[in-house]
Amino acid sequence: MTAFADRMNGWLANFDLTFPTVHVIDIVEIIIIAFFIYEILVWLKNTRAFMLIRGILVIAAFFALAALLQMNTILWLGEKLLNVAIIAIVVVFQPELRQALEQLGRNNLFRVLANGFSKNSNLRFSDHTLTDLVKACYDMGAVKTGALIVIEMETGLQEYERTGIPVDAILSRQLLINIFEKNTPLHDGAVLVRGDRVVSATCYLPLSDNMSISKDLGTRHRAALGISEVSDAVTIVVSEETGKVSVTQGGKLRHDITAEQLTKLLHSIQKRRTLEDVAKSDERRSSDESENS
Repeated sequence: MTAFADRMNGWLANFDLTFPTVHVIDIVEIIIIAFFIYEILVWLKNTRAFMLIRGILVIAAFFALAALLQMNTILWLGEKLLNVAIIAIVVVFQPELRQALEQLGRNNLFRVLANGFSKNSNLRFSDHTLTDLVKACYDMGAVKTGALIVIEMETGLQEYERTGIPVDAILSRQLLINIFEKNTPLHDGAVLVRGDRVVSATCYLPLSDNMSISKDLGTRHRAALGISEVSDAVTIVVSEETGKVSVTQGGKLRHDITAEQLTKLLHSIQKRRTLEDVAKSDERRSSDESENS
């Protein structure tokens, strides 16, 4: 390696250029740094911090455009606000930073290096889980048992998981019905589903501030909309008053859906489609059927 570098330096000397000497330790350092950068990006992607990072990048792009167009006043304001912005970033990312440091403290360092900073939250449930989930919702609806089930998608929901009671059990129809049975210790609050497992029960969710929500909808529906506004989670609500099943995602609510529609929506999750995509697909199908008739 060194002999090759010397030959290259001799050849590049004619152009007043030098070829850096690369040692084995340099390559090891590059691999370690690349690994840590990759793990940090994966960790950010699986938390709400990823959405915040995207917002910061938009602001950075705005200031880059201001620099390109020589907007000196905007650049001056940006320079004065930089120190405050650094402190603000630490405050905004405090839950995610705390979670990462807690996991580093709980786990062996080599295990963290092997598995990354966060669990894989990109799991998708099996067909058996899908079937049991649909059956449980409509079985509970038939006897007017209220339920609130949050299905984690790309955004990690660990901060809400910690507000509940750990369950960590394979999802089944019987388990869900038993959890939401009236007057049982776990029936109040939301159940968090990750992959094929119920990870936590009695979780507290943020309530939506949307003033356009119908007054006929209760706290469960407002909580379902609230979690859908701060994450990409899919939430299933069974109304205790009417027994009707509703679904929320991306701040949107589909009220009183059938078992067939719910099954179709859960299948679409495997294809990473959103609630809005499913609604548009249903509208197109209804339009085609009307034209054919």
